[in-house]
Amino acid sequence: MDLKGRSFLTLLDFNKEEIRYMLDLAHELKAKQKKGILGEELKGKNIVLVFDKSSTRTRCSFEVAAMDEGAHVTYLTNSHMNKKESIEDTAKVFGRMYDAIEYRGFGQDIVEDLQKYSGVPVWNGLTDVDHPTQVLADFLTMEEHIDKKLDEMKLTFVGDLSDNVMYALMYGSAIMGVDFKAVGPEETVCDPKVLEVSQELAKKSGATITISHDPEDVKGSDVIYTDIWVSMGESEELYPVRVKALSPYKVTTKMMKDTGNDKCLFMHCLPSYHDFETSVAKDMRDRLGLDIREVEDEVFRSENSVVFDEAENRMHTIKAVMVATLGR
Repeated sequence: MDLKGRSFLTLLDFNKEEIRYMLDLAHELKAKQKKGILGEELKGKNIVLVFDKSSTRTRCSFEVAAMDEGAHVTYLTNSHMNKKESIEDTAKVFGRMYDAIEYRGFGQDIVEDLQKYSGVPVWNGLTDVDHPTQVLADFLTMEEHIDKKLDEMKLTFVGDLSDNVMYALMYGSAIMGVDFKAVGPEETVCDPKVLEVSQELAKKSGATITISHDPEDVKGSDVIYTDIWVSMGESEELYPVRVKALSPYKVTTKMMKDTGNDKCLFMHCLPSYHDFETSVAKDMRDRLGLDIREVEDEVFRSENSVVFDEAENRMHTIKAVMVATLGR
């Protein structure tokens, strides 16, 4: 399958066969890396990584994956883009110097403009409304741990119904045939357009896409997935409101048991507040009396938790995206 020159802005730009190809390529590249076999698919390529939001997994994944395949990378956090210089002008400069661009930041329109004006492939490392590379890693992890095909699995996201990772999971599930349920409070609302698009795609794949407000509505899940309650760039003033609304949806040992599946996986895109060993969680507890943990520590550290396999798989799936769209 030829994906050369394609950008990776959202899973909506790809069909089931194309996503399957990238997942299969990720399985292959991971197996080779575990044997110490590195490639040269990106040899001689120069890639710029543009970060307007902080990162651990995304930056490390892109850098290691690119270097594993022979590319050179520039990590850029202090460009003039969207400040002293327009996105259009910056994109044209990047396109003269680099073979591809990764962007992690705010508006989806930024990655779209980078693609429009740069003339080179652009990869979405996260925006406010999408996180497609995360979902590829999630699906790779699910395939490694669940003895079913993707279109036989049931994935339940629990938490904020306007979460960007949830939207990306909904898109991916709808395309690949995964039964997807989002469970969260009425105070957080799923974008109607996201839901409509996903449900239309699900008609073709055979998936079901549903929204529930009942925190006990998790029976039959193969995966329970959650995310932090206040995302990067959002005001800390949201914590009291979100904690009040989302605390009933914290992932607990009881919730995992309510699935009726003792092999149900716990998944999280990370970072996670699962204990009080972070400055933010400590501050919210000590200063405001708030427990911002979206998952119990017992669940996070349990045998059913595959969050670190998931984190590692960011690297392998991102490598697959880069090789598929930029490789020789």
